[in-house]
Amino acid sequence: MTHVAGTQKIPSASRQPAPHAGGAPTLVYAVLVYLLFVAVLCYAVGFFADIAVPKGIDGSPSGPAPVAAVVDVLLLSLFAVQHTVMARPWFKRAWIRLVPAAAERATFVLCSTLVLAPLFWLWRPIGGSVWHVPGWAAWVLRVVYVSGWLIAIGSTFLISHLDLFGIRQAYLPARGRAYRPLPFVQRGLYRLIRHPLMAGFVIVFWAAPAMTTGHLLFAAVATAYIAVGIRFEERDLARELGEPYQEYRAHMPALVPSVPRRPRTSQSLRV
Repeated sequence: MTHVAGTQKIPSASRQPAPHAGGAPTLVYAVLVYLLFVAVLCYAVGFFADIAVPKGIDGSPSGPAPVAAVVDVLLLSLFAVQHTVMARPWFKRAWIRLVPAAAERATFVLCSTLVLAPLFWLWRPIGGSVWHVPGWAAWVLRVVYVSGWLIAIGSTFLISHLDLFGIRQAYLPARGRAYRPLPFVQRGLYRLIRHPLMAGFVIVFWAAPAMTTGHLLFAAVATAYIAVGIRFEERDLARELGEPYQEYRAHMPALVPSVPRRPRTSQSLRV
């Protein structure tokens, strides 16, 4: 669940990687980190659906529910803190004093992956049925679940998949070319909402034919984090991109597409 701007992610750091700043070893590092992330992401697909993984979100409880709830919230909080702090520009400026600028984004992805993996593995299921949808309605929810993943993953290709996961930042310096942030553009789902990646994840969290108490806890906390994280992210984007993004944010909904209305009078066009 990496941070993504409404139309473009925040540049990795205020100081951009110069030619030869990373080299081939940094590129290999970025690719290996990406492959590790993909492996964890594949596990996540099975984790939320309780399919083809040794431990899913709705497994059998192994202890008292209050203890499990505390552990689960701590695991979610660890991810939220890591993801929020490392995504801030002030942290990036300090971080590139310790790691090559060309490896900064890949290192962010690595840290996110290393927090996600224990979250899935150490997650403590909590029993109790919140809802159970049978028959054809369950299949509809499964289709919605798959659609959520398609929206989330597909949205990364609408901006720059390789840039989002730190490969482009490492590749360009390895080829002797300076990294430049991508231009501010709107395409595909970004013409409907500002954060299709996060919208996809919200669908994934809630589209469950069988919702247990533990699954509900995850969905509620993760959705709340997304709502808060968007505010932090968009504050940074407004500073970084200026008026174009502020105008985009003012007229584009965040997560749910809105039905455009035809103004009744010219006065309704005022902002």
